[in-house]
Amino acid sequence: MNVTPLAIPEVLLLQPQCFEDPRGYFFESYNKRDFERAVGRSVQFVQDNHSLSIKGVLRGLHFQSQQIQGKLVRVVIGEIFDVAVDVRHDSPTFGRWVGTTLSAANRHQLWIPEGFAHGFLVLSEIAEVLYKATDFYAPQHEHCLLWNDPTVSVEWPLSAAPLLSDKDQKGCTLMELEPCMSLNEKAC
Repeated sequence: MNVTPLAIPEVLLLQPQCFEDPRGYFFESYNKRDFERAVGRSVQFVQDNHSLSIKGVLRGLHFQSQQIQGKLVRVVIGEIFDVAVDVRHDSPTFGRWVGTTLSAANRHQLWIPEGFAHGFLVLSEIAEVLYKATDFYAPQHEHCLLWNDPTVSVEWPLSAAPLLSDKDQKGCTLMELEPCMSLNEKAC
């Protein structure tokens, strides 16, 4: 597996070794030993999530202030632009974002450690996204960082207005979310 730290070095792009021949291909999508060697620590995944979205759907930017989740994200059909925003209040990269294209064709995966908001934009006609999480979904601790917060300024590769859920349309800015991140309270 090839491991590339992104502009925020804790966020890693993982490229599994793929074996191809005229019959097709094979690769290990997850190997605990190799993954933990890549991230430099023990990681326990407790939940797998699977979504299907149409072109132009933007999901995110979501995080939990308690039961904080790390995520290992990959695409099995289609293509997305995947984004992680550092929401660790005491981090030197607080409020910064990184993004990369994940697709079924490139087979890349993104490791987003605990303390990051996560979201993605669907670039293909449809996309199926799978991700492993290090803690369980806890809606009482979930927050939504506004996808177009001008303070964060994610450069989404948009050709039109994104398709958003009600929750994602009503996301909060980073400034609005800061108090709840330090107090572990639900702000929005």
